[in-house]
Amino acid sequence: MSRVLVIESSARQEGSVSRQLTQAFIAQWKAAHPSDEISVRDLAVEQVPHLDANLLGGWMKPADQHSDQEKNALARSNLLTEELLAADVLVLAAPMYNFAIPSTLKSWLDHVLRAGVTFKYTETGPQGLLTGKRAFVLTARGGIYAGGTLDHQEPYLRQVLGFIGIHDVEFIHAEGLNLGAESLEKAVTQAKAKLALVA
Repeated sequence: MSRVLVIESSARQEGSVSRQLTQAFIAQWKAAHPSDEISVRDLAVEQVPHLDANLLGGWMKPADQHSDQEKNALARSNLLTEELLAADVLVLAAPMYNFAIPSTLKSWLDHVLRAGVTFKYTETGPQGLLTGKRAFVLTARGGIYAGGTLDHQEPYLRQVLGFIGIHDVEFIHAEGLNLGAESLEKAVTQAKAKLALVA
């Protein structure tokens, strides 16, 4: 049995294409892997605060010096990190906002990229500690950006996932969603077909 962690980051609950892709992925994955355990964390519903002084204090200060706010921030980071550590498969649903990922997803990443836990520093540079995991990134984009200079999603997420040791990463883009009804339908259909293959 594998554990699948799905991270939703769309600000919209209704009409979200990235959520449509997530639901398609979950349905197809369950059909192909009925014994797997799938958990979903919705960052629009349970928002993760931005990196702040309380979280830095929780990470860096001795436990007996933590304020209540630092204890709470550290507990939240521990929970999110433990979910990631326990997962065999990570699914990130990421609509493109202003050429990049939603700030909610960035906040989640800021909580789980932790020195000594998900990566470590060595004499030869940083080393990711989450080797052996797979990741799928489901994107929804109004225009066509894959492979272009305005795509700040895929290069960033490949780098940050690789930094913590996740190198088996597959991107499934639904692009051109705002270029008319025909383009939207085609993009969603093609993305769902790719999801069926990877599941």
